[in-house]
Amino acid sequence: MSELIPITFNKILQSKSYTVIILGTHQKKFAIYTEPKVGKDLQIYLTQGKKIRPSCHDLLQSIFAAYHIHPIQVVIHDVEDTIYFARLFLEMISEGKRSILELDAKPSDCITLALLQNIPLYCRKEVLDKAVSIET
Repeated sequence: MSELIPITFNKILQSKSYTVIILGTHQKKFAIYTEPKVGKDLQIYLTQGKKIRPSCHDLLQSIFAAYHIHPIQVVIHDVEDTIYFARLFLEMISEGKRSILELDAKPSDCITLALLQNIPLYCRKEVLDKAVSIET
């Protein structure tokens, strides 16, 4: 089993053509690049700005609430070149039975959900070791 390192959201940088999400530990920061729309939605959340319409993340939160699903953690589990892969872990209790669901998802979506739901972010040690360090 791989060691999981707690990471934190550091900041977001926005341009017209992409968004950069900076994550990491005190010792090492790394960047995940994604489309501008994700950054815009994330900035609205971070600044508590007004939304014209609900986002996909709002929809997911409504579904989670309706079905008693609780996000428990996000793990950045792999990187190939500069493409990161994440897993979203959900807890569901149905008929007295507890199930843990592990879903493949885009890191940018997982990070947004983690911030919205206040759940921890982790990175596999091997991934953090391979990640290109950036100065912030």
